[in-house]
Order: sequence, then C-alpha cells, then structure tokens
Amino acid sequence: MGGELHDKVVEVLGREIAGGVHPPGTVLRTEEAEQRFGISRSVAREVMRTLASMRLVFGRKRVGNVVRPRAEWNLFDPVLIRWLLQVDRIKQLRTLAELRTSVEPAAAGAAAERASDADAAKLVSLAERMVATARAGDLLSFTDADVAFHRLVLSASGNEMFAQLQQVVEEVLRWRVGQGLMPERPRPVALRLHCEIAECIRCGDRARAEEAMRELVAEALEGTLAGLRAASQ
Repeated sequence: MGGELHDKVVEVLGREIAGGVHPPGTVLRTEEAEQRFGISRSVAREVMRTLASMRLVFGRKRVGNVVRPRAEWNLFDPVLIRWLLQVDRIKQLRTLAELRTSVEPAAAGAAAERASDADAAKLVSLAERMVATARAGDLLSFTDADVAFHRLVLSASGNEMFAQLQQVVEEVLRWRVGQGLMPERPRPVALRLHCEIAECIRCGDRARAEEAMRELVAEALEGTLAGLRAASQ
C-alpha cells in the first residue's frame, strides 16, 4: 500500500512540476504533502527523495525541498519524459525527434561497422518479425519488436553513451502506441526502412544505414504529428 501511495504522489507532484504548477524556487514541504495526500511522514520523505533523484528538487536545510530550474532536471529520465509529453506533447515530441535524429543515424552507421554477426542477424530477424506482426495487425507484438530493434541498434553501435539512450527511445515508442497515435497496421515505408537498416548494418553499409535511419525517425515524427492532428479533429 505504501508503495502505491508513494508512486501516486510522485506522479502527481512530478507532473505538476513538469507542467509549471510549481515553478523553480517553489518550496515543497513534506508536512504539506502529508496533509494534501493523507500520507505518513516516511512516505512523504521518500517521495521527495524520488523527486530529488530526478533532479526536480533539492533539499535546503530549514527550508524544505526546492524546485530546481528546468535546465537542471534529469531530462533523460523516462518517467520525466512521459510527464513532459503529457504537458506539452508537440514541443516534447520535436525535442525528442531532434535528439533521435542526432543520435540514432550515427548509431546505425557505427553499428554497420561494429555490430557482431549475431547482433546483425538479430536485427534482420526483428525487422522480419515487425513485417509479420504488422501484416497480422498485432500492434502489441509489433511494438515489442520495434523497441527491441532500436535498443539493439543503439547497443550494437559499440558506443556506450548511445546505449544509455535505450530507455529514452523505448519510452517514445511505447508512448506513441499508448496514446493511440500508431495506425493499426504500420505504414509500409516504416517497415521497408527497418528492413533496409537491418540489411545495411549486416552488410556494413554505413552511409546508407545512417541515411535510412534518418528517414525513419522523420517518418515516425510525421506519423505521430498526423495522429495528433487527427485526434484533435
């Protein structure tokens, strides 16, 4: 029960901070959290520790927990990404697309040079699974394969900093599906590009692997924005 209360309060306060309800410099006191949410002192303190671990707040002696400036937040935290997507979807999607455009093509190119035979073969297999599940209309299995594909490209790049972004990319991919912004049957161009990226990595074609991944990220953003426009209408 304590864990559920903790998670619920973290979710509420985290979204409020992300949305600007508590601007930088605001003091969040454990006593106020206790009263507002009906939680114990220990749960309130643990909530503040969790928010502090995300660099949303910091403790100030005899004052309380102070909301940090946005520039100091851990913006790569998948949970914070989820909150920011709820607050301002268009802005956050474009920010994430710019990040992916900068990193994933470079990761695909590096993977074309460094991926092991086993990883390259697995990428081809995952791309084939995406095609099969898309044709079957199994969006859940398609998403699992899509996530595994992008995570593997990042890790197969051999760049440990690229690999650290696996959870960020996964959060974006799963959020899109969770929001109903994916078509029931993924677009053929997306399937083709996944297959092409896998084959380029297997064959060691760095230039085309990079180019195809750049096209894929752009296609994903275009599709998501189109879904948002359709939902608003």
